[in-house]
Amino acid sequence: MAEADDNTGWRGSREGWLDAARAALIEGGIGAVKIQPLAAALALSRTSFYWFFKDRAALLDALLAEWEATNTGVIEAAANAYAETLQEAVLNLLAEFMEGGGFEARFDFAVRGWAHEEDAVAARVVQVDERRLAAIRAMFLRFGTDQTEADVRARTVYLVQIGYISMQVREDMQTRLARIPAYIKTYTGAPPTDREMARFLASVGEEAVP
Repeated sequence: MAEADDNTGWRGSREGWLDAARAALIEGGIGAVKIQPLAAALALSRTSFYWFFKDRAALLDALLAEWEATNTGVIEAAANAYAETLQEAVLNLLAEFMEGGGFEARFDFAVRGWAHEEDAVAARVVQVDERRLAAIRAMFLRFGTDQTEADVRARTVYLVQIGYISMQVREDMQTRLARIPAYIKTYTGAPPTDREMARFLASVGEEAVP
């Protein structure tokens, strides 16, 4: 809950400061995440910050925790979602990486840029990548893929998605959607059925081509 300050009025909220920090990181990199500029952006006093965070380091820790909870949580939930076939399971996962999906690509890109500047963040990114890969690998194992193949297929799926983000690929939705059946065949060994594609298209807000 936001609080009021008798001297300066509105103090904002923890979520507000964290949202501002995330926006600053995405737009300007880790160097832009500083208390005074954030206070100015929020039209709050610098002292208001200390009601919610001990110092800048605490804010950065919270930012990393949010990144891991949101983007990694989305992948784990999608990998564990109900699916009748492996193809449908991978489509569930890919839907989160599409425009409008739960995975925040720009946030992920910004954190990976931050990792180039701080060893501790780089180590955290490695840990998170392993956690995400473990979830995707478990998805393949659930459908009877053997351990070695599950690992390679999981890496293929995940590294392609991160490649899209890291390379900042600009691809219109129709072009990307047109490639999905071939991607699924590459990832799983078989293409999706028309029914599975129709369900996927509906999940990403698109209509199947008659």
